[in-house]
Amino acid sequence: MDLLALADFNLVARHGGFGKAARAAGRPKATLSRRVSELESSLDLRLFERGGRTLKLTQEGRALYERTGALLTELDETAAAIASGGDKPKGKLRINTPLLFSQSAMGRLAAGFALRHPQVRLEVTTDDRQVDMIEEGLDLVIRVNPDPDESLVGRIFLRDRLVVVAGPTLKRPKGDLAVPAVVRGNDETAAWEIRRPAGTSRVAVDAVLRLSSLMMVRDAVRAGVGAARLPLSLVSHDLAAGTLVRWGDVEGPDIALWTLYPSRRLLSARVSAFLDYLKEAFPKGTPDELAAYIGG
Repeated sequence: MDLLALADFNLVARHGGFGKAARAAGRPKATLSRRVSELESSLDLRLFERGGRTLKLTQEGRALYERTGALLTELDETAAAIASGGDKPKGKLRINTPLLFSQSAMGRLAAGFALRHPQVRLEVTTDDRQVDMIEEGLDLVIRVNPDPDESLVGRIFLRDRLVVVAGPTLKRPKGDLAVPAVVRGNDETAAWEIRRPAGTSRVAVDAVLRLSSLMMVRDAVRAGVGAARLPLSLVSHDLAAGTLVRWGDVEGPDIALWTLYPSRRLLSARVSAFLDYLKEAFPKGTPDELAAYIGG
């Protein structure tokens, strides 16, 4: 396979068109079109669906792009590292993180990483939705309890757990009475299973307030509106200060924060450096560690 033609194919796929790729690379559009056509002929595959003004990857084209894009990036970075006499991280690093982690910890993490690796241009975006790393040009994503994905590999770097908390003046209801609750989004849960040393109990809830972020939920619970299910790391300081009271743990699996990246044999120096930085920031990966980091 012609590696130069493969590189030109990846360039066009990454930019979404021959014109955009030509302008970005300073190459003639006709040359890129010819090289991609030659690659299609050699593979006997159509890699792009060509419309009037649109250019979309075929199923085969997307598979080729996903499997070769990371490899070509590794080759470029390896050559650059050899030429510069080292493997110091540099270049753009694009990361996507969940909203709560961004609000509570990512600003400090990003600043510390940028100071340590000044040649890396870090770009962080925030989403709670599932993202397509290849399509959106991401190098790494952080996700909470992600679904299995054969195209990605990763590791857990933090664990947390959900706890039910309330202001000290709000008493836990008895019998079938419902507790006023602050919930996130469209949570329609009618009752919470709460685990305590004495056993598990069920508490009916009445959602009196719906908010779009857990930081907002915590602030509302602090104000005494009702009880809520929140990550332990987010309320540890309130529990220690007595401004919130812990009713128990939410029955169910713990929260696991994962770093995910496209499956590849070799990681870029930038991604490896960020993974090492996370490990340094959270060596044990416990809720208390995250709470201390947020409070610091």
